[in-house]
Amino acid sequence: MPDFLIGERIFGNGDPALQRALADIYASKTRPLCMCCQPGVPMYLARVAQQYVIKRMPDSGLSHAPSCESYEPPAELSGLGEVLGHAIIQDHEHGTTLLKLDFSLSKSSGRAAPVASEVPADSVKSDGAKLTLLSVLHFLWVEAGLNRWTPKMLDRRNWFVIYKFLLEAAQGKVIKGQALESILYVPEPFYPDRKDHIAQKRNSHLGSLRPQEKGARKLMILVAEVKELCPARYGFKLLVKQAPDFPLMLDQDVYQRLNRRFEDELALWEATEGSHLMTIATFSVGTSGVASIEEIALMITTENWITFADLQEKALINILTEQSRRFVKGMRYNLSPTRPLASLVLTDTQPTPTGMYIVPAGANDQFQHAVEELAQASSYANWIWNASGQAMPTIPSSTQSTR
Repeated sequence: MPDFLIGERIFGNGDPALQRALADIYASKTRPLCMCCQPGVPMYLARVAQQYVIKRMPDSGLSHAPSCESYEPPAELSGLGEVLGHAIIQDHEHGTTLLKLDFSLSKSSGRAAPVASEVPADSVKSDGAKLTLLSVLHFLWVEAGLNRWTPKMLDRRNWFVIYKFLLEAAQGKVIKGQALESILYVPEPFYPDRKDHIAQKRNSHLGSLRPQEKGARKLMILVAEVKELCPARYGFKLLVKQAPDFPLMLDQDVYQRLNRRFEDELALWEATEGSHLMTIATFSVGTSGVASIEEIALMITTENWITFADLQEKALINILTEQSRRFVKGMRYNLSPTRPLASLVLTDTQPTPTGMYIVPAGANDQFQHAVEELAQASSYANWIWNASGQAMPTIPSSTQSTR
């Protein structure tokens, strides 16, 4: 954890006097400085559940030391470079972020329900103008720091941690004139003895979804871990962990298209022990109180909640985790599968971080050349693994302590 300079005093992140110091400057324009490097990097404050949280200023990740938890690799190494400034518009002065969406948050009668990004394509028009539903999940995952790994995180990530940091990530984000946190539902950790209380809180939060006599039906955004996709009396239903008493209904057409579009994610979930299948969906609540999904996407993660695209990428993540390495996972956002990105960036190598690239089995020469061009254009060291018959190359050594 970095230290922070507030006024003329340096505070550690666990300093008992830190919250009082943050309260004193919350209403002012004074910014804490992250002291991961000199002369310090400005941060901003958010208030979450009566606590003050120090957060990275928009578009400042590269200003932090690679070992700092606020560090972010260059946007061009991931799908972020395509959407930053277009679909993700950051207000540096106020520390807020505007998100532009390519999906609706309302439903008119008669409109068919889509599956998010049903046909991945490399389009001639700009793909970065608006975020897909899955891209919003990628954005929240990055903002929550869940694409980052350090040895101290081992055995410390559970749903309480995921829930807490996703809610913090939603702070200061604006979608279609609404605060994201007001239209986002992330199930809180479930305890049987608090079942009724949790249901009451959920019903209160979802109160705005009650159908109106006139006008389009409002939708909210669900982010949750999938427990089961199973048949219902009519159609199918999604059961999510942490909310066993809140099934979400899918019609047969959406279910079938979901299985086609996210065939790989579902297969990886079945094949990999301990993996987590995350979903993001827009949904409404009918007059009966039953929730129905309008649009849905899936994302697979390791047991440590790091996303992965295939078994080769998971193998690399597993080795780095076993070796107590530090890394940041690249997220695709809107980037087409036909275009490369750095799968991971090692942050514990010197003199620079190391971009790690995987050429998947079966990729053509054009993809191979695109990977090489992306790696060579970066100022970082690079490591490239051609998974078509090549053994995994030796991983660069760490220059930092494994603690």
